[in-house]
Amino acid sequence: GLPNVGKSTLFNALLKKRVALSVNYPFATIEPNIGVVAVPDPRLNELAQLVKDEEKMGFLPPIVPAVVEFVDIAGLVKGASTGEGLGNQFLSHIREVDALVHVLRDFGDENVIRAGSESPDADRLTIQTELSLSDLQVIEKLIFAQEKTAKASHDPIESKKLEILNKIKEALDQGQVVGEFQIGDERLDLWFKTLPLLTTKPTLFVYNVAEDQYQEKLEERIDVHELVISAKLEEELVDLSEDERVEYLKNMGIEQTGLERLVVKAYQLLGLISFLTAGQKEVRAWTIKEGFKAPQAAGVIHTDFEKGFIRAQVVEYQKLIEVGSFASAKLKGLLRTEGREYIMKDGDVVEFLIGS
Repeated sequence: GLPNVGKSTLFNALLKKRVALSVNYPFATIEPNIGVVAVPDPRLNELAQLVKDEEKMGFLPPIVPAVVEFVDIAGLVKGASTGEGLGNQFLSHIREVDALVHVLRDFGDENVIRAGSESPDADRLTIQTELSLSDLQVIEKLIFAQEKTAKASHDPIESKKLEILNKIKEALDQGQVVGEFQIGDERLDLWFKTLPLLTTKPTLFVYNVAEDQYQEKLEERIDVHELVISAKLEEELVDLSEDERVEYLKNMGIEQTGLERLVVKAYQLLGLISFLTAGQKEVRAWTIKEGFKAPQAAGVIHTDFEKGFIRAQVVEYQKLIEVGSFASAKLKGLLRTEGREYIMKDGDVVEFLIGS
């Protein structure tokens, strides 16, 4: 986002501590700050309680949530693609991430210097334009190199790559956001994902609003790629005890904080889901890509498990909670045996059988 839109305030609240320098002037953040944030998942607490009761333990087993890594970079300005405001340096930082969270100022505090326009949607267009212009520079270099490769190799795949790069350039020339190209060839799809482009990354637009407008603005932005947050409110909520925070949210008629919704949306934006494991040693959420098969999921626990996969014992989380124990799930036929082709679902509670 632009400078002074609340990126570092939001980042500080995410990490529940004052990591990023949050002050009222542009470029307060020069080097990117990195933080690992737990993905809110109430299923883990329920599952831990179930294990404790079934195993007659005197304490809850340790809980290990899934996590998302967030990077806070400095504000971009108009002209960033040509180096304005240290723009090239900042743009290089976000080429390495998997998805973008674009923070937009939608509050009118006169005490905070405004770097952009009065309209968050105009600011959104400014940043998108800078990302497109930056990508255009990258694409022109890629085309130059690919022309040589295609000519020298006489490989139809290399010629197809050149064709795709020219299509991307055409889209960027017309001011379009590239998004994802559906190529339909597995090798080319994998190659496309390696291109160091910004406008192909999944993007979540976060509108940072004033505290007194929070509930009103929540109803305005309902697009799946948009989220309303009051960074100031989130920063204040961080300093409350858990009971105080729950009470405050209840009074506002909200179940989750803006930050919790942000982390969950970021997880979904990346195309990630969680499968769960539960035992006396720990209850854990494991992160996998949507579409992973059971052996790939086992490989996330340990690389050797993918090769040695024999079968998986799977029960749906909700059905397990309803019957109250693994023993009851087995008796009622809810515990299924799945093989190598089983596609994992979010919330699957799994035990893998692995051979040597």
